[in-house]
Amino acid sequence: MEKATDTQKKLAVEWFYTLRDKVRESFVLLEKQFAKEPKVNKRIWKRIDGGGGESTIIYGDVFEKVGINVSEVYGKFSDSVINEIPGANESNGKFWAGGISIVSHMQSPLIPAAHMNTRLIYTSKQWFGGGIDFTPMYYDEADYQYIHNTLKTACDKFNPEYYIKFKHQCDDYFFLPHRQESRGIGGIFYDNLNSGDWHDDFNFTKAVGETFLEIFLHIIKRHINEPWTEAQREHQLIRRGRYVEFNLLYDRGTRFGLITNGNPDAIMMSMPPLVKWI
Repeated sequence: MEKATDTQKKLAVEWFYTLRDKVRESFVLLEKQFAKEPKVNKRIWKRIDGGGGESTIIYGDVFEKVGINVSEVYGKFSDSVINEIPGANESNGKFWAGGISIVSHMQSPLIPAAHMNTRLIYTSKQWFGGGIDFTPMYYDEADYQYIHNTLKTACDKFNPEYYIKFKHQCDDYFFLPHRQESRGIGGIFYDNLNSGDWHDDFNFTKAVGETFLEIFLHIIKRHINEPWTEAQREHQLIRRGRYVEFNLLYDRGTRFGLITNGNPDAIMMSMPPLVKWI
């Protein structure tokens, strides 16, 4: 008989792939509507220690580069990191993790870079994590209000305390101490979410993915026809450097992928195709 946890893992991974398909199809359709047929690269990768995933990269005239990665990995943590992961000591280092990660870098400097990831992890404990955040090159008050009002509405359907709690966690997390500045305009970020109701936590995680797509499509369509200059493009490339610095120095997802011997190309898919440092 299939264990309850096995059913949960299956449901979660099926959702991550469903969301991947929704996002990919929406982005490709947007490219066709406003530009031309984009280039889509797909790759399946296997992890020697157990599991693997699928990576999709989209290159176009609207999306300069979008990376979408779905993974399901399992095995055992090394002794050097076992104390860093909740419940790993009690599980003798054994773990299972599934998730989806999306990072989009846009051609237009007037459309923000976007990031969304959600995940489910099992050791001797179990929890959901993830979030949504946006990194504009130029601040836009209407975008800020729309993003945060939509996120609050989505969170309030599950718990009236979620939005303000997860917003603060996002602001604290996406901060570059060495620059003393935020990476962007925030969003929501949650980790170690286990309310005691697995299905409620799962439905919230699904809502996070759906809300990301709703918000991002709205923001893109709002700015897609606005003209931009080479000076704005130069500013965009420089600001992207902050994105790279955060992902290499502080991002937990990058670190988790590396310490679990994940696919390095999939882990680094979040990097922009072009960037400058001055």
